[in-house]
Amino acid sequence: MSHRIYVASSWRNPQQPAVVEALRQAGHEVYDFRNPFNGVPGFSWSEIDPEWQAWSAVDYRRLLTTHPIAARGFVSDLRGMQWADTCVLLLPCGRSAHLEAGWFCGQGKRCLILTQDGEEPELMQLLATDICISLHEVILKLAGGRAAALAEAAE
Repeated sequence: MSHRIYVASSWRNPQQPAVVEALRQAGHEVYDFRNPFNGVPGFSWSEIDPEWQAWSAVDYRRLLTTHPIAARGFVSDLRGMQWADTCVLLLPCGRSAHLEAGWFCGQGKRCLILTQDGEEPELMQLLATDICISLHEVILKLAGGRAAALAEAAE
């Protein structure tokens, strides 16, 4: 079964491009926030201001809610989330990715968390459909049926 997948992660996560590609190779359609469907490169705060890390809370709120680049990035990612039937939360990642995954859980959509050794435990990750410890396991869970059952039995 093919899924429409939103990979929620971080620009700082070097595994993100490989996970997107592996999911596509497994036959899934994947929204990639680095290269969205609209052809416009993914959102970066530095597009708004190279000194974004020095913003006050007032500057942050004003620019988040009024700047056209922030609006474009938000709409692109939100449309990707609405389009997808499944979220893969790729750890480590930041607050936005966790909000995205929470949105999927709240919408009753499938949410898989891909974690690894060294990640800090989070109790509310129990909201997710599955917590996976390898990309192979994610792909098996997405395949469903006998393959997923065999993987679970092997654990």
